[in-house]
Amino acid sequence: MRKIIGTTLSICPRCFKRIPATLYEEEGKVFMEKTCPEHGEFRDIYWSDAELYRKFNKYQYIGNIEITQSKIEKGCPYDCGLCPNHKTATVLANIDLTNRCNLNCPICFANAGKTGIVYEPTFEEVRKMMEILRSEIPPTPAIQFAGGEPTLRKDLFDIIKLAREMGFLHVQLATNGIRLRDKDYLKGLKEAGLSTIYLQFDGISEKPYLIARGKNLLPIKMKVIENCRKVGFNSVVLVPTLVRGVNDGEVGDIIKYTVENFDIVRGVNFQPVSFTGRIDEEKRLEGRITIPDFIKLVEEQTNGEIVKDDFYPVPSVAPISLFVENLSGEKKPILGAHQHCGVSTYIFVEDGKMIPITRFFDVEGFLEIINEKNEELKDKKRGKIRSVLDLSMNVLKLIDREKAPKTINVKNFANFIVNILRGNYSSLAKLHHNVLMISCMHFMDPYNFDVKRCERCCIHYVIPDGRVIPFCTFNTIHRPSLTSGKK
Repeated sequence: MRKIIGTTLSICPRCFKRIPATLYEEEGKVFMEKTCPEHGEFRDIYWSDAELYRKFNKYQYIGNIEITQSKIEKGCPYDCGLCPNHKTATVLANIDLTNRCNLNCPICFANAGKTGIVYEPTFEEVRKMMEILRSEIPPTPAIQFAGGEPTLRKDLFDIIKLAREMGFLHVQLATNGIRLRDKDYLKGLKEAGLSTIYLQFDGISEKPYLIARGKNLLPIKMKVIENCRKVGFNSVVLVPTLVRGVNDGEVGDIIKYTVENFDIVRGVNFQPVSFTGRIDEEKRLEGRITIPDFIKLVEEQTNGEIVKDDFYPVPSVAPISLFVENLSGEKKPILGAHQHCGVSTYIFVEDGKMIPITRFFDVEGFLEIINEKNEELKDKKRGKIRSVLDLSMNVLKLIDREKAPKTINVKNFANFIVNILRGNYSSLAKLHHNVLMISCMHFMDPYNFDVKRCERCCIHYVIPDGRVIPFCTFNTIHRPSLTSGKK
């Protein structure tokens, strides 16, 4: 039985004009349906688990931004940006350093190297883009250099050093890893101040690479991990592009590989493939992988070591940032993305076994307490010091000592959490070096495009003309004009 559960604005996959869209529930799934007056009706799966869709709605967070770069004229998604309609400041910024690439992947969302025009901002343009990001309120804390393949830039080390000098707390490189076979080059990245390597990693067999990348890149990926171990670079995130029938059967094995390389790999971020160009509805519905599909694959392929209830949507942590903001009196970066954009969980590794944080820590109880303390601080019902003391006592009560990993000192873990809540970035960084983060971000394409998700995006691109553009809006609408030379 069909049940309408909401409305939004989307775009026509043919002409890219903005059109109304309806979200409806049918057979336990959530679908998007929209009609373009010129190109007809389009339907897609928005979320393959209606119950989880409703559950995640309670984590919705809608904020605001203080710094904008454009005016509202045509409306979202055309006024980027950021325009006053946007709700979330930049938490992670992307700068494409080039559209050149040393691969020719069939599934490349950046369409790298296929436009016939080289897009490559100058060093000074990159500096100005970073200045824009650091002038936001709050200043953008994390930056990722991408492409194309950013290691093709000869001045990459200098760009990374500049990012550090400008105050970015986290500097990340999105790469296919080919250049990182050179151990000296990898060492140079580390010495320049790189925080994390965001490594394209589609599976642990050759099949996904042959299909998605056109050649077997698995030995290269293994070599990169080996080199990282040799030079002491211990912050790699694996990034599989998830394609049905290609590597959806390797989700569990990828996670297992992550566990086996826990000394080097900090996590894995699965990204279901986006559909671009003309593709008929039947093939699209068959090939579409939504976040609940990913969660089901994880549960099945880890034999229940990680289950559905272990995952939380991105904005579930927004109250934590608000608490830090309330304590410090300073604006803090808030992961205020839409509740259906992405999910993650933290995993502790002990004797080769995975222990999700939800097994021994009452996450729901913790979030309830944080929300309560935020209200108290907002209404000035209790002082800041008293709020922190209350939290310290309550966090201890939320830990199940019997189920906690043996390697964890419960009291130290509680103090660790409290230090993070006080805004101690080094404590947050330490947490990420002691756990694995298993996550999934489902980026949009013209078929499932939702303006409400765009408005709350916290992962943005910045381009040479000064605009800051939400990730999915950039890759769906704005990237073609930038790389083709057309304004």
